Amino acid sequence: MRRIALILAASLLAATAVTGCRSSRIAQSLDSTPNAGPCPVVGSVYDAARYVKMADGSGELYSDIEFTGEIVDVRIFCRYTEDFPLDAEIEIDFAYGKGPAATADGHIYPYFVAVTRRNGKVLARETFASQAEFRGRTLTEKSELVNRITIPRADGSISGVNFEIVVGFELTAEQLEFNRAGKRFRLDAGASVAE
Repeated sequence: MRRIALILAASLLAATAVTGCRSSRIAQSLDSTPNAGPCPVVGSVYDAARYVKMADGSGELYSDIEFTGEIVDVRIFCRYTEDFPLDAEIEIDFAYGKGPAATADGHIYPYFVAVTRRNGKVLARETFASQAEFRGRTLTEKSELVNRITIPRADGSISGVNFEIVVGFELTAEQLEFNRAGKRFRLDAGASVAE
């Protein structure tokens, strides 16, 4: 039963609980009435917050890296609307790296957004794609906006804190195992994005 809907109007994504409301399209389209309750907790899934793509058939050496990615920050703005729904949008900051084995100057990073109950039960999950263009550099950043996430509440007494919105990279089994083993490559050691 998939009653919770994630609706994408524009694709511009230890859970790190980073909450904070900020000016957004929802804020601009709604009145200034205070929220009836708090926003859901939002963050990235620890095992899926990093992305490392190695060249096909390679090992796990630095020279084998094609692309890396990391979810740097996730922010939420929400609004209790009408009788029971809770509308939210999130903004995700990504940092991307191009490794020595990369043969392209851009890469598509798949990521997911999921709405869950606080007990971990997934209510809805949707996959998106973030296109990174390096333009001859080895590092780049990008923010993606996922808006109009609608969480229908059973009634007006249900608070947003009963839900979580989590994000992460869509990973292969090998990439997930790499992350779970605590392995890590960062292309930004000692470098600046503004190269």
